[in-house]
Amino acid sequence: MTVLDARALNRATLARQLLLDRADLPVLDAVAHLGGLQAQEPQEPFVGLWSRLRAFDPAVLSDQLTGRSVVRTHLMRRTVHLVTADDALAWRARHDAMLRQRVLGVYRGELAGVDLDELAAAGRAVMADGEPRSMTELARALADRWPEPGPRPLGEMLVAALIPMVQLPPRGLWRTRAGVRNVPLSSWLGREIDPPAPDGSDPVGRQLVRRYLAAFGPAASADLRAWCGLAGLPAAITAVREELVSFRDERGRELIDLPDAPRPDPGTPAPARFLPAFDNAILGYHDRGRIIDDAHRGLSVAGARVVLVDGRVSATWHVEADTVLVTPLRRLSRAERTDVAVQGRELAAFLSDGDGDRVRIAASA
Repeated sequence: MTVLDARALNRATLARQLLLDRADLPVLDAVAHLGGLQAQEPQEPFVGLWSRLRAFDPAVLSDQLTGRSVVRTHLMRRTVHLVTADDALAWRARHDAMLRQRVLGVYRGELAGVDLDELAAAGRAVMADGEPRSMTELARALADRWPEPGPRPLGEMLVAALIPMVQLPPRGLWRTRAGVRNVPLSSWLGREIDPPAPDGSDPVGRQLVRRYLAAFGPAASADLRAWCGLAGLPAAITAVREELVSFRDERGRELIDLPDAPRPDPGTPAPARFLPAFDNAILGYHDRGRIIDDAHRGLSVAGARVVLVDGRVSATWHVEADTVLVTPLRRLSRAERTDVAVQGRELAAFLSDGDGDRVRIAASA
């Protein structure tokens, strides 16, 4: 069986994630291809798409949020994701049990004795009036009936798990600050959520396997689970196994992939790329060694914005006084610093609507 080393996996990831060459895809198609973008920080998906698409116009994404073709909702890993409306409706029921268990993992003691089906029904009754509510407002509306857990556990269980919700615009619009106001997903989109398959055949699970590999493969089953948070996908992998090809990584793990998906030559040059906080190009794997060193793995869950140099996390970045400030994590060559500076100026211009292109790179670590 062919062994793929870390550099081969890195170049495959960059190609699938649209980070090796910027794509000419429409915004909606890019969001669909990526399986959504993690989006608890509302402005981060704009940088994520800017890094991946040529001539990205942030107004297009804002228009798609207000036009209801993309939504912000709790989904993979119980995190807020920006996904297409079609994917939200198709995938949500498959994530229900995982979402409940993840909230219970935090608040099991507080929610002990609460009948979650009764809580869900009561929450839906409150939301039936069509009024958007914050998590706290919804929880307080039910506090008389369930006073013991407190508003935070009740609210998180309702909004992140029991009732499929969307976060309404202006939350998530370009250059807009707004609090979270929730409405049920089906009422916002005017369509019902797809029910689970009655025969237990799990077509959504099979689709998730294919979609994940298209955007993240080659990958192990543990990587797929790390991306979506679902533990019950081995049967789906088995069901599509004949469609797939297999490799091994340097640790001996089996990696599965779509046969015709891109696997570029490991020597393919990789330009510098600026990634937003919590980008799934890093978080979408259990073994993140293909893109980030173990010494820096904590950055990926701490909300650091990072810079890929030669395809690997090699710096962090933030914006201060309209300047993109880059802090290297290793010594950068002169050519690498030049590449980072060029991309940094383009990012500064994007973030300032063309009013500035200032970038400063600190001395190498």
